[in-house]
Amino acid sequence: MSGDPEVVPQAHVIGDPIGGSKSPVIHRFWLEKLGIAGDYTARSVERGALADYFADARKTSDWVGCNVTMPHKQVVIEQCDCLDPVAAKLGAVNTVVREDDALVGYNTDARGFLEPLGTTLAAQHLFRMARIIGTGGAARAIIAALADNDFTLVVAGRNPDKARALLDELAPGGEHHAIHLSHFAEATDFAFDDREGCLDLIVNASPLGMRGSDPLAFDWSHAPPGSIAYDIVTDPVDTTFLSAAREAGHPTIGGLAMLVGQAAIAFEKFFGKAPPREHNRELLALLSA
Repeated sequence: MSGDPEVVPQAHVIGDPIGGSKSPVIHRFWLEKLGIAGDYTARSVERGALADYFADARKTSDWVGCNVTMPHKQVVIEQCDCLDPVAAKLGAVNTVVREDDALVGYNTDARGFLEPLGTTLAAQHLFRMARIIGTGGAARAIIAALADNDFTLVVAGRNPDKARALLDELAPGGEHHAIHLSHFAEATDFAFDDREGCLDLIVNASPLGMRGSDPLAFDWSHAPPGSIAYDIVTDPVDTTFLSAAREAGHPTIGGLAMLVGQAAIAFEKFFGKAPPREHNRELLALLSA
């Protein structure tokens, strides 16, 4: 008795460039641990080819969705039939899922970013401040997530007007500040207090410092004592930003933490099962090799 071949779910990560993406390693690791017949690969897709990519995806029965990375997180909205409320609020999509005959856009960046900060954010603080570098799609999610967690924000970008517009859109009502990226490049002699009872974050939410990109110029005299340095860049795993933070005595969080956190949400949407997070240490060792 013959029949149609079994559909094996396929998912991708798309971007331009995409060669350094670690997402296939993560999803394939979880697929193997769960014994799921499926695959996840990286696809280089230029902006002008997005429409063709999704037209082909709609016609491919085994395509279940894709993750979206730089620089497509905002323009990909045009290819979605509808948006999840979080993605609609943020105006950025990093996960597209086939649901029946519709392509639904989600944003898992905010939850992924906050995951490694869970214990820290559960504590009470007299004041919370975050200095955020970047104004792109990932920065949008981070700005909104930290504003929702009672942070006062300083957003730095090459275009301070864009930074100001993001704050007005995503964190209205707060006493937030927009500045030029160069502000953090030069040393300061500002005398911070000991910040006891305060929580300070320094976040690189830009591609600066990524392999093949321009370096990130940040002088650590701008970081109050005890500030946590958080870099969303994943290639290299240990960025110059993070190593300089450690040398200055700051605790650090690398981009793999956010990457794995947001990937876990996407994996369940693609393949219908929660990823086996009990193997997280093994996965992080694999990603860091």
